[in-house]
Amino acid sequence: MYPPKTYTVDEAQKRLERYCAYQERCHKEITQKLYEMRMIPEARDQIIVHLLQHNFLNEERYAKAFVRGKFRIKKWGKQRLQLELKRKDINKTIISIALKEIDNTDYYKTFHALAEKKEATIRDSNLQKRRKKLADYLLYRGWESHLVYDKIRELIP
Repeated sequence: MYPPKTYTVDEAQKRLERYCAYQERCHKEITQKLYEMRMIPEARDQIIVHLLQHNFLNEERYAKAFVRGKFRIKKWGKQRLQLELKRKDINKTIISIALKEIDNTDYYKTFHALAEKKEATIRDSNLQKRRKKLADYLLYRGWESHLVYDKIRELIP
């Protein structure tokens, strides 16, 4: 087993600049990375300040990119997006700004398309089980319960 690699502040800073340039990152990810690199608290603070000053690290930009990506690719609803951003210690104000990135018409179109697509794949003759499977699927994805239950009443009468 090799001894753990040690980094100077400059080396760690350069490494984290590349880490942030590759993909948007939040403060929590950077702090975790610095902790894994075994940096002392003073060095961690210095590096985070440098990343913020040079715009490698920007929570609002991260939150907006996260919301756009997860909504478009994974089809997550606003509830799930909000929960995941809270888990990453993102400020409530920034979360609400990021959620405005989603256009309402796209949001509802995506929801209806996702619900109809999933409903078509459920192969259960019992109506109650079909409703439950669809509800569980949509709620897990973070769609608002009033939307989910209205859609279930529409699709599975």
